[in-house]
Amino acid sequence: MSFQPLVDLNTGNVIAVETHTGPAATTTPSYRQPLREFDTAPGPQARIDPAEDDVRRALRAARATAELGTQLPLQLVLRTETVAQGNAILTTLHQGLLDTGRRPQEVIVCMSGGFAPAQRPAVSAALHGLHRAGYLIGFAGFGTVHAPLDLLIDSMPYLVKLDPELTRQASSDPRRSALVEALVGVAHRVGTQVLAPGLATEDQLVHLRALGVRLVQGPLLSGSDWRPGMRVTVPVPVERESGSSGSHRKHDLGPRVSEFTMPAVTMGLRATADDVLTVLNAEPGTTSVVLVDEHQRPRYTVDRTRFLLGISGAYGHALHAHKAAARLADAPRLVPKTVPAIAALRAAGKESERVYDDLVVIDEIGRCLGIVRVSDLIRSLAP
Repeated sequence: MSFQPLVDLNTGNVIAVETHTGPAATTTPSYRQPLREFDTAPGPQARIDPAEDDVRRALRAARATAELGTQLPLQLVLRTETVAQGNAILTTLHQGLLDTGRRPQEVIVCMSGGFAPAQRPAVSAALHGLHRAGYLIGFAGFGTVHAPLDLLIDSMPYLVKLDPELTRQASSDPRRSALVEALVGVAHRVGTQVLAPGLATEDQLVHLRALGVRLVQGPLLSGSDWRPGMRVTVPVPVERESGSSGSHRKHDLGPRVSEFTMPAVTMGLRATADDVLTVLNAEPGTTSVVLVDEHQRPRYTVDRTRFLLGISGAYGHALHAHKAAARLADAPRLVPKTVPAIAALRAAGKESERVYDDLVVIDEIGRCLGIVRVSDLIRSLAP
């Protein structure tokens, strides 16, 4: 079992964890490899349904992550063939994730591998079903798999994960670098995050950062023994460098809020202050916790600084620890995913006492999609 952090280069924080059920590896596996390379084969005579086995491995990964007690959002990878199976197999996945204590908005379901044109209706229907359930959608192997680009518009993914070989070679091959830059530009213009996996050298990281990549993975950042709660090493300053590409922001209204959305750490309304304290102590990079109802709609936000001040004061722990965390929370500052970032920044500035509180991004029916840090908006929009 191995765990890989998803690191935000703007802050240096871990924003999610990806769990692999195969042997620990120092590099990210290629999404074009056959499933059997990651299986623990039960025997030569066993006949295994690939989709069911894919889901079983995803659920094993979710259970292994749950055993570590982390509240970091979880990224799971499923093959396209599995996703195309539709409701029956995805219902098994959904129920299994609920059994581990994971809500849909805490899970990024990343689809890997291409598909034939005839499969598109089934794939699109399955992705829309996952989206309706509240899951964050991702595409793995972006740039090399056989999948139409307009699927980015139809399925509204949260992130696209570049092919590991493409990201590793971009710093030394101008043609691959141009391809990555084009893919990053397209993703940003449609409001999708870009994740670069498999980074092994500082040159690779610096180059991809200059192309506009914000989320990264790889052995450069964490070793094979990394676990949630451990720190990661980001070998470049977290401030945006002057040479960074910003061509995608030159359109009329500027970038949208979705470009800056990070997965939220969420808990139910019954969470106690002690539960929240455990989460904040385990993950130093967590700036807020969103308390959601049974429909995944945000009801409160717990700001890290104010919460820790409240519970660490005189008799604070004794007064609050075993009572509802909502007593130390505030009303969420909600922004729709489609609004321009500049409008969200202006809205944040209207409350003088909470100017730097995280904004909570919601979808069209009010469900939590993630958070936006005001500092990210300021850093990006400053002249």
